[in-house]
This record gives sequence, structure tokens and C-alpha cells, in this order.
Amino acid sequence: MLSAMIKGFVFAVVALLGACRGQSEDPVKYSPVGLVPASPQRVGDPEKGYRALVNEPYIRCGLPYAAYRQVADPVPPEHLLNGRTGRNAELPYHLTSYTTVAGVDLVVNNCLSCHAAEFNGRLIVGLGNESLDFTMDPSLRAEAAGAYVEDDAEAREWRRWADRLNVLRPYTVTDTVGVNPAISITLALLAHRDPRTLTWSAAPLIEPPPAIPPPTSVPPWWRMKKKHALFYNTEGRGDHARIMMLGVLLCAEDVATVKAIDTYAPDIRAYLASIGPPPWPYEVDRGLARRGAAVFERTCAACHGTYGEQQSYPNLVVDLATIGTDPVMARFAIDGQADRFIRWIGASFYGEIAISSPAPGYIAPPLDGVWATAPYLHNGSVPTLEALLDSRKRPVFWTRSFRSDDYDPDTLGWRFHALPHGKAGTQDLKERTRIYDTTLPGYSKEGHTFGDALSDEERRAVLEFIKTL
Repeated sequence: MLSAMIKGFVFAVVALLGACRGQSEDPVKYSPVGLVPASPQRVGDPEKGYRALVNEPYIRCGLPYAAYRQVADPVPPEHLLNGRTGRNAELPYHLTSYTTVAGVDLVVNNCLSCHAAEFNGRLIVGLGNESLDFTMDPSLRAEAAGAYVEDDAEAREWRRWADRLNVLRPYTVTDTVGVNPAISITLALLAHRDPRTLTWSAAPLIEPPPAIPPPTSVPPWWRMKKKHALFYNTEGRGDHARIMMLGVLLCAEDVATVKAIDTYAPDIRAYLASIGPPPWPYEVDRGLARRGAAVFERTCAACHGTYGEQQSYPNLVVDLATIGTDPVMARFAIDGQADRFIRWIGASFYGEIAISSPAPGYIAPPLDGVWATAPYLHNGSVPTLEALLDSRKRPVFWTRSFRSDDYDPDTLGWRFHALPHGKAGTQDLKERTRIYDTTLPGYSKEGHTFGDALSDEERRAVLEFIKTL
């Protein structure tokens, strides 16, 4: 029960908008399309980073432990992680133990809520969770959990957590299972914080983001070792560790708390950059894959890079007209709608070494382990790689089971059911939330039609080659 409640509202640390250095009156600068230059990163220790990732309470509000014990589901053995200490060793991977200064024991979220997922029954740390359900109001579940809170000290901590979720509710609820509202959550946090002191305000200090979260597909962490900008529209430049910390603003009440977390953030980034993709778990036709490698080199490598012993990745932003994918996310940042948030960060502790420089397009990601990251495009609108390479096969309305073993090794993606109608075609609420409707703003399946020029045999060969990445 609690596991479902916590999963209903999680705090993505990546896929967040970055910063623009300077004072609030400075004009906001945008980047051109093309190559994204590298930025220097602080040195970190990957081993220390893993320990911090799974043990440190960087989100510092949540449910009192005594209440958690009363409502928690049994933890499957595969949801327990190695290297966890103390009470963390008994908690599922996406929850962390935290004792407040006042001595109240809490159970809080961590990054793995969004950045770990099962594939064929195996939990993979760093794989974006594309099955999370954000369609339910998290504040209602938090309020219900309050029935299990007893003493006054615990009640104060629970109330702080529940009140935050209530304020953020309009920016957390999506209408489709599997898409992630991370961008809206982060911008709403900025709207309720003073940039210089980080003091929380129940009333927004600047205009919040639109109340309809744009859909986001959670990228895998193993891309971090290659990317010069963290996010789809190339925001998140400069110091990546600092940018990743934006999610702690849910509960970090002052600059001192954020600075303390910042001491181990470079270690966490170093761990993320050390992660590799999982190996393809099925058989590969090696001859077909070799033929696919030649087609890939000719048609895909210029944007997505080369693989094998001599790897390269260009960090290339493709303009909106050329890529043709849904422009909502990119346009929000470059049309002046997000300027107030960029200026907020520029005036804050984050903006000291992190910068934002969105471009009018989307970056072509590295494709290591891309076969495991379905659905595809930045909004998760295409269920398989086969459909990504042949736009005729992309369903307008579709649904899937959300089981981790429902993967199709032939199409490289989730088995799906094409539907004759979108959300408006059903009155059943549960069914509606499981329908991906590509006619909605932000959800378009259009664009990235480069594979359409290939023959069926060439596409089949490219898919076989991708299995080897």
C-alpha cells in the first residue's frame, strides 16, 4: 500500500531545467543548434557515490517510520539493494531512512523511484522507470497515511510532507500512466522558494508552470558518461552534480542543507557516469548485425555516434524543423515562457557553477543499451524501435500491460495494443489513464522519420545491430 503511495509521487533528479548564471535582470541566453561543448566536472568517487545514492537522505521529508511499518507491503527480495546500511537494508530500493534533528524517524524517497526499473524481473539501477503511475493525486494518499501517525513530533513532520504534496499537486498529476512530470515538479518547487535563501513559501513567489505537466520519458543514467548537457533540449549544462540536486528543494529548507548535500553530489555523479548498460539478454544474429552496423554507420552515426572499440559521440542538437518531433518541451524553454525559472536559478546557489542554455531542438542521444529504454522519443510516444524506424507502424492510440516481462525482442520495445480511439473513447477511468493518445499536445508521435528511407531488410539489420550496443 505504502509502496504504491510513494511511487505515486517521486522526485526525479534528472530531466530537470538547469541554470543561467547572473542576476535576475540579465537577459536569458539560448544556444544555437549543433554541437554542445563539454563543461568541466568536479571529480568524484564512484564507490562513495553509490553508497551516498542508496543511503543518504537527500530528500528530507516523508512519512514517519512508525506509520510506514503499519501500512508497508512486504519487500520482494529483488527490491533490496547491496551496500545499504542500517534501516535502509530492510527498505525497498526507492525508499531511504532519515532521522530528523528532532529525533523523528522518517521514510523518504530517493532518486531510484524514477531511475531504477525492472526488466524481465531483474531490477536495473539507472534504467528509467517507464511504468510509474502519476495519474493519482499524491496528496490524498499522504493525507490517508496520516491516520497512522500518533505523537505530536511525528505529526509535525508528516504535516510538512503532506502540505508540500498538496501545494505541488497541480504539477504532479498526469493523465497517462508511464509518463513523468519531473519538469513541472521542479519548476513548481522553484516558484515556491526564495532563490537566495531557499525559504519555502506556501504561496508562489513567481508564476508557477502550467498545471498540465508535459510528458517526459526518463532517460537511462548510463548516458551521462557521454553527454555534455543533461536534458533533452540541452538545458543542464555546466556542473552536472549541482544541476542534479534541484530535486532536493522539496524539503531542503535553507542553503546550508543544500551545501551539505552538495559535498557528496560529485560522488553520485561519478557513480552515474560509471554505469554501463545491461547486456542484451537474448540471441543475436551476428551476420545480420554486421550488415546492420554498416547501415547504421551510413545513416545514423552522424547524430548518434559510433560504437565498438573506437567510440565517438557528437553531442549534436538537431533543430525542431529537421527532427520534427513534438516541440512543446523545447518551445517552452526558448519562447520566453521559462525565463523566470532560469533567472531564479541564476540568482541562487545552483547558478554559481551550473548553467542553462536551451536550444531550439533536441539532442540526439547516445544509443548504448537503447533497446532497454522503450518507449521512445523524449515523450515516450513510440512503443518500439521498429516503429521508430518505420513511422507507418506507429500507433495513434495505444496501450500496454506495464509488466516488466512484456518485452518483444523482435521489435525492441513493449508489446502494445493499437486502439481505434483515444481517451475520449472510453468512460472507464483506469482504462483512460493507460491509453497513450498521440493527438494530445506534447504527446505527438511525429518526427524522426529518417528510418523511413531504409528498406525493410535494412531496418531489420539495424535493429539487430542495436541489440549489440
